Amino acid sequence: MKVTLFKPNKFKAHSIAGWLNLNVLTNAFKKVKQNKGAPGVDNQSIHEFQCDLKPRLISIIRKVRKRSYLPSPLRRTYVPKPNGKKRPLGIPTIRDRVVQESIRCIIEPLFEPQFHDCSFGFRPGRSCHDAIERIMLYKKLGYKFVVDADIVGCFDNIPFNIIMKALATTIADGNILTLIERFLNAGINEKGIFKKTENGTPQGGPLSPLLCNIVLNAMDWQFDQAGYRFVRYADDFVILCKSRQEAQEAYEFAVHTLCLLGLEISKEKSKITSFKEGFDFLGFRINNRGYKMKEDSVERFKNKIRNITTRSHNLDDHVILKLQQIAVGTVNYFGYSEANVKTQFKVLDEFIRRRVRCMKKKRIWHTDNWRMPNKRIYRWGVPSMVNLLSIKRGIPP
Repeated sequence: MKVTLFKPNKFKAHSIAGWLNLNVLTNAFKKVKQNKGAPGVDNQSIHEFQCDLKPRLISIIRKVRKRSYLPSPLRRTYVPKPNGKKRPLGIPTIRDRVVQESIRCIIEPLFEPQFHDCSFGFRPGRSCHDAIERIMLYKKLGYKFVVDADIVGCFDNIPFNIIMKALATTIADGNILTLIERFLNAGINEKGIFKKTENGTPQGGPLSPLLCNIVLNAMDWQFDQAGYRFVRYADDFVILCKSRQEAQEAYEFAVHTLCLLGLEISKEKSKITSFKEGFDFLGFRINNRGYKMKEDSVERFKNKIRNITTRSHNLDDHVILKLQQIAVGTVNYFGYSEANVKTQFKVLDEFIRRRVRCMKKKRIWHTDNWRMPNKRIYRWGVPSMVNLLSIKRGIPP
């Protein structure tokens, strides 16, 4: 039986290019500036672009409307992953980032009402924590088995024709479709060598997450029509089932559906598991007892602390401020709601204090524990994650 993944909408958006005015582009630049980020292949910084902002934006508007706007290649860079590998990113120029952000602001409201309720990634008013709560809700409803799926290089492997088909269901403006297609075909500059892009929407640009959601929304509705419960955050998703046999069928269904989208599931990283065995999702370890920081997240936190508490440096206000920022960010994310992290935070507090003592005394020695008691360390401003957790939850420390 032939499956239609992208059904044209009855009402399509026309003349979208006319919506790209000076006000929209100015707001887009403010968003790009707020997100900071490195320069693209032209090495132009945000500050340099801002120096002559209005004429630049007016020039962009003219080129877009005349269909003469040509995006620059992406600058290839890599960020380390917890498993030791590196994730490839494609960094657009500031100018291209502003245009992409403008397009995103205009077309996102057109697609947002079409997105499935079980999709949470890069959507307004939704977060990682909402996705975790939905998983825990399904657990309470008796969905004990889980298809823990991983898509092979989702952002880098979505075929261009699939992206354009998905966009064309709602957008009838050839100008905007052509512009998005040019962004997809802009290519990548890696160490001075130009490489043509033949598929994918590389991570790094403002438009990429939305394009990923638009394509994978077709998968979401296929799951829905098949009667499966699932939770998706960008390219990470889990399917929740009431039996292992149902989970096996769901896994095969997911493989087939992604194949129709030109994507594939990683057989090495994907598995059928259960809440009893536990599984990782969005930095958390989820099992029958609830959820907490997964081991990789704990190790990543420790590495951040190690990097700023080297014994060769002095313990000063800058170091303490960085410790506070890391601790507050970690507590805000992993200390959410009913997460079982208090014991983990106690251990991490001990780790922080040990690193601070070593940094202060330039040594590791057991007597430093009573020479530098915890109270003194906390008076310096060194954060206590357990206390921060108590404050966050409104509980006396």
